Amino acid sequence: MADDLADWGEMTKREVTRAFRTLAEVMPGNVPGAKGPKEAIDPFRGCVSCMLSAQSRDENTARATKALFRLARKPHTMLRLEDAVIVNAIKPAGLYNNKTRSIKKFCRALIENFNGVVPRTREELMSLPGIGRKCADIVLQFVFDQNTIAVDTHVHRICNRAGIARGATPDQTAMALEARAPDWALAEGHFWLIQFAKRVCVSRNPRCETCPLQKLCRHYHVHGQPKSGRLH
Repeated sequence: MADDLADWGEMTKREVTRAFRTLAEVMPGNVPGAKGPKEAIDPFRGCVSCMLSAQSRDENTARATKALFRLARKPHTMLRLEDAVIVNAIKPAGLYNNKTRSIKKFCRALIENFNGVVPRTREELMSLPGIGRKCADIVLQFVFDQNTIAVDTHVHRICNRAGIARGATPDQTAMALEARAPDWALAEGHFWLIQFAKRVCVSRNPRCETCPLQKLCRHYHVHGQPKSGRLH
């Protein structure tokens, strides 16, 4: 994607700050009482919920996490479950065999390396099997209340399209965004970007004519409104 984006470039850091100020004015931020990923209420369940959410619809992830956490809520008790039991519980989330193996590996590493306690830094979280940059940042923000902008596919798409930050993968975009976003935007930026992606800069047929970032958007400046179905 980086090569494809080269023809329209990216915003300057000053423009990125302007973009976040605009989004702060027109998009809703964090909701009081917001819980962790998929409404998890503790670090362990937050990590497992995020792992289950990969390539799964929210409603299916919710069904899977509810069923799984009825059976086990701690790494030690999770490891006592037979694989078939976990598979049956998390089937709604899809990829259940791979996810079962990942959950077991995660639990073992959590016990062996951190005495069963979920760490509070991105580096330590990402050292655990099944926890990538996105999951780590989601857990840091929702569970540990640390200021960071988690980059999912929605945020990845609009950051590259508008030129806020650029990267070939969500992880690369997250690294670029961390360097370009103003510090004051880290607490709420994830929520502004998510809502912007869902309400205005949607994947297909984005609402460019009424977009609050139209004057800053690099893609619109160079190419106009993206073609229907374009995912940049």
